Amino acid sequence: MKHITLFAALAISGQALFAQTMRTNTGAIIGDNQNSKTIGNNGQVLLEDIHLIEKLAAFDRERIPERVVHARGAGAYGEFVAAADFSEVTKAKMFSAKGKKTPLFVRFSTVVHQSGSPETYRDPRGFAVKFYTEEGNYDLVGNNLPVFFIRDAIKFPDMVHAFKPSPLTNEASHPRRVFDFFANVPEATHMLTWLFSDYGIPANFREMNGSGVHAFKWVNEQGEVTYVKYTWKSKQGERNLEQAEADKIQATMTEHATMDLFNNIKAGNFPKWDLYVQLLKAEQFGALDFNPLDVTKVWPEAVAKLNLVGTMTLNKNVENYFQEVEQSAFSPGTLVPGIEPSEDKLLQGRLFSYFDTQRYRMGGNFQQLPVNAPKVESYNYNQNGVMSSKKQNFGDINYQPSVNRPEVKDDSKFKYSVSKFKNTETAQAKISKPNDFQQAGELYRSFSKKDQDNLIANLSGALKQVNNNTTVAKMIFYFYQADRDYGMRLAKELNLSRAELEQVLSNTQK
Repeated sequence: MKHITLFAALAISGQALFAQTMRTNTGAIIGDNQNSKTIGNNGQVLLEDIHLIEKLAAFDRERIPERVVHARGAGAYGEFVAAADFSEVTKAKMFSAKGKKTPLFVRFSTVVHQSGSPETYRDPRGFAVKFYTEEGNYDLVGNNLPVFFIRDAIKFPDMVHAFKPSPLTNEASHPRRVFDFFANVPEATHMLTWLFSDYGIPANFREMNGSGVHAFKWVNEQGEVTYVKYTWKSKQGERNLEQAEADKIQATMTEHATMDLFNNIKAGNFPKWDLYVQLLKAEQFGALDFNPLDVTKVWPEAVAKLNLVGTMTLNKNVENYFQEVEQSAFSPGTLVPGIEPSEDKLLQGRLFSYFDTQRYRMGGNFQQLPVNAPKVESYNYNQNGVMSSKKQNFGDINYQPSVNRPEVKDDSKFKYSVSKFKNTETAQAKISKPNDFQQAGELYRSFSKKDQDNLIANLSGALKQVNNNTTVAKMIFYFYQADRDYGMRLAKELNLSRAELEQVLSNTQK
């Protein structure tokens, strides 16, 4: 009798604890979540049961395409605390002062296998960190191993196909296929040596190191470039599994590393990593017996010492795995001023591929999802698309340049750095010989008098609908530079004297 009373009490308290009215996606209260609307108790289900249709439709769409690689992952939030001021070599503000804190999100992952696969497989581990900086997001997307299999992105799809299930048998990662590929890829020798050592099976995510793998560029306020490589060192120590140990864990658990991370953070045992960088100048490259931008190579510490940049602490678990881990999106192209990609050929391909795969998985507005959104306002004229939730206060002007919204502009201080090549250099500048007006003038002069008259009538008619004198004056000035008669006829049609035009243009240039 006591047990019945106890269970009844628990049921009552449970009802009070979870007393929340169910509603549809549009906010209507749900009358019955257990029984479909039918013709009589035993008849057919009616299509007009809106809640049933919405519930099934939502269920049918619960999955999004999983990542082609890095499908199985775990994530957590934390912060990064800078250990020193590196503003001498990079203008990235997150590295500008000792003690500076930056919030972040991390996703660890296996690489080759599907989302439900065991975390004990021999496989590189992804180590991706999204810093929510005051200048926008910065993604440091790497692995636990410091090198990679290939050095050119054009080989990446073929390599992954060799690792993925056979199109004939669906058997994954069979050595027959894997080594059939690598027998033709000698640069993979270094990475294969890492992978088939015990480093190929980290004990868990907390006890593994990480690497940015690629070389990047750090750029300071003077535009000077220093090449950089990143290394994460676990303050828990680094521990790996022998194959027999991994097999034993796999016999009872498929997500041991995910649960290890989650349970340690939940218990307040917050994992930490120190971030180090190695720095090299381009003029130092020639003295090396390898290409320092080759992703199959490490930079020996005797060549480039490790410099402590700061410490990362993971201190908060996600509250919804799908929304925060599965929908988290990373790209080595997510950069901030002061950090740029190097000429590494594999990295150059990843700059396209990572953004592209996220747009495929989650749509063009994936960066508006909370886990991916920057903490600073993202203001630009990208617009619309599926699931757009970005605050847009454009009014009538959703483009640039604009006379009517001159306060919205880019900032030349944040142009990309300049890279010099044998006979040229990279640039963000107009083409040489722009010659914007000559052929327009030649075309005008080639018209018959009737065609010229029609042109002036059509063009002046359109310009009369523009209520901004600066815009009109600038357009007339362009046409005048093409042909004097052309510009003067337009000015006359628009009742603007030369003095008025010059006054408007003078004010614009101030």
